[in-house]
Parts: sequence; structure tokens; C-alpha cells
Amino acid sequence: MASHSGQTPEPRVSAPRLLAHAALNARPIALVYRLLALAAIVTGIVRYSDILTGQPDGTTLLFYTMLSNLICLTWMLLLIIRTVRDLRRRGPSGTSTPNARWSGAVMMAITVTMLIYLVVLVPTRIQDGDSDIFSLTDTLIHVVTPCLLIVDWLFFVPKGAFRRFDPLLWTLLPYTYLLFAFIFGAAGGEFTPGQRYPYPFMDVETLGLQGVALWIVALTIALIAVGYVYLLVDRVLASIAGRSVGDPSARTPRR
Repeated sequence: MASHSGQTPEPRVSAPRLLAHAALNARPIALVYRLLALAAIVTGIVRYSDILTGQPDGTTLLFYTMLSNLICLTWMLLLIIRTVRDLRRRGPSGTSTPNARWSGAVMMAITVTMLIYLVVLVPTRIQDGDSDIFSLTDTLIHVVTPCLLIVDWLFFVPKGAFRRFDPLLWTLLPYTYLLFAFIFGAAGGEFTPGQRYPYPFMDVETLGLQGVALWIVALTIALIAVGYVYLLVDRVLASIAGRSVGDPSARTPRR
């Protein structure tokens, strides 16, 4: 029966939408996924570093592959801590990410690992007659971990945070590593016995300065292109989510 008291009824508080901000707003699901992802990342790192053999290989820390996997490990731990904290304080509905833009940066850092492996290392190893290119360890650190970070961003991170110059900023980490690797090799450091470069496209003695420069330019263009694909996906998903809730501000692209 309608009220005739003259009082204005209080507005209903709608429950958080399951897919608001183009992300799955369910912290328990995110927590389970992130715990499983952490286990897979740790497994790859442990196997790659030969810790279980009792003779850990410290030289793996000189390679971008290991460094990017360690970055993912650290980030996944932060995601888990944030998710657990938010579950306790805010309940099961919502997303938990320290920073959506940093999620993109970490995702791109490990995407570099996957692309270099698939585009450069796999063809090179095939030419060298290596039949074990997709071993469990290689697959974990070069393919599984990147896919886990990409899926986490797609499903559990709010969209619309990336800015137009982020794909350029994301190249700073790979370029910092390149600078370190060239300086380390030029100073006489060895990544493996007798080898002063970590990856074939950095072999100045074989490819020459021009050949190495061409490789770096080509890879840079490819990586920036992939970064802008991520940016496009971020904006498209944010726009779709904004239209679904009738929020015009959610459709405004970030600059």
C-alpha cells in the first residue's frame, strides 16, 4: 500500500554490479585465481633457477626472463595482500588492485618476455637443432606467467585507467635492461661462460652494430604496437562498461 505520510522514500542502494568497470567484481574468485597464479609463477622461477637441484644457478638473475618473472611474483603477492585486505574491510564485492596502471606496466614487462621467446629465441633454437624448446620450465616462465598476468588484468582490474603515453613509458624497463646488459658485457661480464650477451639479437660480434640496432628498432616498434593494443582494449572495455550502466563519465577516455 502506498504511503500518504508525505515523506520522500529513501533511494534504494543498488548492489555492486558483477561486471562494473569492465572487471569481475568478486574478490573471492580473484583471490583463488591469484593464489593459483602465484603457485604457477613460483614453480617456474624455482625450476628455472635450479633451486631444487641443490645447485642454484645465480646467473639466471642476469637475464630479463628471470627479472620479469620476479617482478610478476612481487606484483602477484601485492595483489593477493590487497585482495585479502579488501575482503576483510569491504566484503566480497568489488575489485582489488593497488594501481590499474601498474597492472598494465607489469603485464607489458612480462609480455616482452613472451614475445622475445616466441619471435626470437624459439626460431633460433629450432635452427640450432634444439628439440626441447617448449619444456615445462620454458613454458612456465615464457608463456604461462605472461598469460596469467594478462588474464588477471582482463578479468580483475578496472578498465579505463591507461593513458595515451603509457605504452611508451612501458618500454623504459626493457630499455633499462638493455643498457645494463650492454654495459655488463662491455665490462667483461659473462651471462653464460664465454658469452657476453644474454640474447642472440644483442650479439654485436655476429650481427654488427647495425644488425643489433635494426633488431632493437624492430622489436621496439612491435612492443609499442602491442602496448597500444592493450590501451585500445582498455578503452573499448571501459566504454562498453560505461554504456551498460548509463554513466557518460565512464566513456571519457583518459589522456
